[in-house]
Amino acid sequence: MNDNIVHIIGGGLAGSEAAWQLVNNNIKVILHEMRPVIETPVHKTDLLAELVCSNSFRSDDYESNAVGLLHQEMRVCNSLIMSAADQNKVPAGSALAVDREKFSFSVSKALYDHPLLEIKNEEVKKIPDEWKNIIISSGPLTSEHLSNYILSQTDSESLAFFDAIAPIVYKESINMDVCWYQSRYDKVGPGGNGLDYINCPMNEKQYFQFIEDLIAGESTEFHHWELSTPYFEGCLPIEVMAKRGKETLRFGPMKPVGLTNKHNVNVKPYAVVQLRQDNQEGTLYNIVGFQTKLKYNEQTKVLRNIPGLEDAKFARLGGMHRNTYIKSPILLDKDLSLSTDRRIKFAGQITGVEGYVESASIGLLAGKFMTSKILNKKIIIPPKTTALGSLLNYITTELKDKKDNAKYFQPMNINYGLIETITNEPIPKLSKKEKSAYTKKLISKRALLNIQEWLNKQ
Repeated sequence: MNDNIVHIIGGGLAGSEAAWQLVNNNIKVILHEMRPVIETPVHKTDLLAELVCSNSFRSDDYESNAVGLLHQEMRVCNSLIMSAADQNKVPAGSALAVDREKFSFSVSKALYDHPLLEIKNEEVKKIPDEWKNIIISSGPLTSEHLSNYILSQTDSESLAFFDAIAPIVYKESINMDVCWYQSRYDKVGPGGNGLDYINCPMNEKQYFQFIEDLIAGESTEFHHWELSTPYFEGCLPIEVMAKRGKETLRFGPMKPVGLTNKHNVNVKPYAVVQLRQDNQEGTLYNIVGFQTKLKYNEQTKVLRNIPGLEDAKFARLGGMHRNTYIKSPILLDKDLSLSTDRRIKFAGQITGVEGYVESASIGLLAGKFMTSKILNKKIIIPPKTTALGSLLNYITTELKDKKDNAKYFQPMNINYGLIETITNEPIPKLSKKEKSAYTKKLISKRALLNIQEWLNKQ
């Protein structure tokens, strides 16, 4: 019996999802989560699957957005993470956003209540020889002891990048005489009504003054060992974006397109700061895309220069933390097993995927692959025509030159560019934009058929 127990290290999104897939196949799981015995720089609770950055799972449109397709594939696969997200969603336009505390509580309760799951709050410093089945899903904030153990087993240096946290504002402190409710292009998403964001307008003068304030703001200092660590391009601090060009933010998180200021419909804003609901009660809103490394006193001063946030009260200010990941293409086999120790599978953000749903999806796959191993079934890899299969393929496919894996392998969100293209179906004559939308629908339709076929073979 002990040979069939699975030890999962890390109770984040990936570890929680992997555990759920296993216990629902009658496999005993011991989940090792070091919090709250040992804290991290960013976690605030002792709940499983805590969301430490945004509360958004991004687009839920499975016909025209790759992350929405990944959502849908995971739902088909009985994902605990997606079920908890759907149960605790808050209005967010076309995105799926959640009440972060209720979401984590839902995941925690489902796992704590399951008779086949045992949770141990302890740090795992190394893998005991007697453990036969292990999933390491310790995330980007893996403890120093476990990191050193992983390095000793892989004989390879881990890569690293910086990730960031955006500030959260109390809604009652936002000036709605200046701001207004509207989703971009009035899109109605899951649980939304087209009025799902609070928008703060800026004219040209205000925008450029804001950029100057950002660039001049004092940031927290890097440790000497952090100086050569690159930022992840998908989550740059706003002050870093501002330094890349004064118009950069206006074409990024502050773009004014698809929005009309109801207080002044005749004047188009030069830039817009958006806030997204962060809890179901609607008392907290996070500033979208405003991750930052500015010192706390600088943050409050600069952010209160945003029209409508002059008297803002912050439930949480922004911050930065160092995230690490392994060189998965040269370390992991297609079933996520460590090539030097096949007892061990890796899952989640530590494998080099980026994003909540992507991390959970690799946990889902690790759970299913481990299930097949325990039940002596053939491990079947999902096809590259699916979002799940294409993401797995990205992190487990070696480049011809192994040195290039170390040089070019970077964290990746799911996108249509990873999914196998449509080659055997005629595409009607359409405009470039229409053709793109038509092709995405075809890819998504095929993916959902193929993921169901894959599940039927398990």
